[in-house]
Amino acid sequence: MTIGLALPLQHRIDTLVQLAREAHEAGLRSAWFGQTFSYDSPSLAAIVGREVPGLHVGTSAVPVFGRHPLLLAGQAQTAQAATGGRYHLGLALGTKQLTEAGFGIPYERPIRLLREFLTALRQLVETGSADFHGELLTATTPLPATVPGAEPPVPVLVAAMGPQALRVAGELADGILPYLAGPRALAEHIVPAVTAAAEAAGRPAPRIVAFVPGVVTADPEAVRESATEALAFYERFPSYQRVIELSGGTRAADLAVIGNEEAVAAEVRRYREAGATEVVFTTTDLGGEADRRRTWKLLGELATG
Repeated sequence: MTIGLALPLQHRIDTLVQLAREAHEAGLRSAWFGQTFSYDSPSLAAIVGREVPGLHVGTSAVPVFGRHPLLLAGQAQTAQAATGGRYHLGLALGTKQLTEAGFGIPYERPIRLLREFLTALRQLVETGSADFHGELLTATTPLPATVPGAEPPVPVLVAAMGPQALRVAGELADGILPYLAGPRALAEHIVPAVTAAAEAAGRPAPRIVAFVPGVVTADPEAVRESATEALAFYERFPSYQRVIELSGGTRAADLAVIGNEEAVAAEVRRYREAGATEVVFTTTDLGGEADRRRTWKLLGELATG
């Protein structure tokens, strides 16, 4: 099982490169970048991955609303070529609130759109061409869409946690990127569903890249309080409310892994036992710089141990 980090986007690019280099030197295997309304995450991942040889980089995750498979395939293949095959593309459904407020487009038939988007995107990243005509989108290539050096084909993962999205991801993607899904939700609901869908479609066992907020600290109460405030944003969305409940929590911060080295290492093992093939820690800076370094040190040891 590999271990990585989600790097915060409030920093300048030079600082993000420096943090990624520090993570790689600590033994961590991957750095991931969210997609909001600021940085273009595939571009950012390409820059960081090129500056830090050997580190895998990923986007977690680009919402399918407001994008098109042709354009996103070009971005992803460019990042793959720039990093020598170390880029991982994550897709997401996004949310009704942010989609309609930000793009001014209706958030309708998200599962159908995800299925069509993935179908067209896979053609593009695997063959450099597409001839897809769906109900919600069309993707054809009157000109070649191949990027030289974009090898192997970009892995495509989905931030899927609900039953319908898990089915589509299992059938068409290489894996999933669950967030705030604890070991119970993974073992009892998420991993079985996506694995069964992949098996039925004749696809390999999917990657389960679990994103986990966590900090190694000597003051867990203070950090838990910070986590409660920082993660409350996700409690507004039904998809996260559902997976938090399935995990045995009531607040998003209940899924944060906070404690000393032994406690955090034990939780990482629980995620592995629940079916996670990779664990990516997020919000490791909640306890300040000293705790962040302490957290990265432990994660690096777990990744290389």
